[in-house]
Amino acid sequence: MTTYLLAGGGTAGHVNPLLAVADGLRARDPESAVLVLGTREGLEARLVPERGYELLIVDKVPFPRRPNGDAVAFPVRFRRAVAQVKEHIRDRDVDVVVGFGGYASAPAYVAASREKVPFVVHEANAKPGLANILGARRAAGVGVAFEGTPLRRGSVVGMPLRREIVELDRAALRSDAAEHFGLDAERPVLLVFGGSLGARRLNEAFGEGHGGAWRDVVGAGWQLLHVTGERSSLADPGVDGYAVRRYVDRMDLAFSLADVIVSRAGAATVSEISALGIPAVYVPYAVGNGEQALNASSAVEAGAALLIDDGDFTAERVRDEVLPLLADASRREAMVRAATHVGTRSGTENLLAMIDHAGHA
Repeated sequence: MTTYLLAGGGTAGHVNPLLAVADGLRARDPESAVLVLGTREGLEARLVPERGYELLIVDKVPFPRRPNGDAVAFPVRFRRAVAQVKEHIRDRDVDVVVGFGGYASAPAYVAASREKVPFVVHEANAKPGLANILGARRAAGVGVAFEGTPLRRGSVVGMPLRREIVELDRAALRSDAAEHFGLDAERPVLLVFGGSLGARRLNEAFGEGHGGAWRDVVGAGWQLLHVTGERSSLADPGVDGYAVRRYVDRMDLAFSLADVIVSRAGAATVSEISALGIPAVYVPYAVGNGEQALNASSAVEAGAALLIDDGDFTAERVRDEVLPLLADASRREAMVRAATHVGTRSGTENLLAMIDHAGHA
């Protein structure tokens, strides 16, 4: 029996691929032990136990970004976190460690190295985080989701995706999806979404009350499924062919209905859309270190997507760039074909192969 320790968390971007790999490990060998290392504060504290995995705790120790009290205390706190992970590795007789970035991963990499346990790094973003940059130096394997990710010895394995995305048959679900959202399965659909909290720029460009472009989309013979986010107060005009939703808990149905997508460019979002072969227009979130634009770059370069900067995304830009795409079926078909070169549904299997190789090296 093999014991795996999967380290990561903090955000959905780290937790979701971790859980996809955990499910893959458990599905192929129910006798193996799959443990998860995370913090009490991160999203993993709720999602990991809900999925049926045991969560082992490590202290949250952020890397100091400036000289202050936290920087002074960092060495002692980090050594304590490493000691916690070493104890977990010894107590549970861990054979392989897999890290997905985030606060739990850095001490896991150090502890695994000191305990002579092989470890694998997976980086979901095109711009790697500090924990994975450091971990990649001694890792037995380094997997990345996107071509061109500047991570030492990185090999493209793709993104481990949710099972409902990997197994999604969009054509088979289209009628059910249309009924679910009150739309017509025979007419094309533009899906617009910005994550669970929505995206103000996307809502203003399309929505009612801002001179939004929803009228142009509907007037062009398309339907619009607009997921505004739970905090949005965007008005629903109640027009046939324009479905406004604050939140969607069945994104598999939304993806099944989408003929074109306008969205942010989080790593999981880009990976799922590319894997499903849906033409996309990405509007990267402007806050942060620019990783969303980089996440979208391989799809854009391959011809599977367009990119419009957040600051430039207006109703007028929708009319100038998105509407011509909706009117050009041959262009959309070419984008679907291009997506096959950048998207994959086998990210979990690819990473599992890397983990297996590390464990037997």
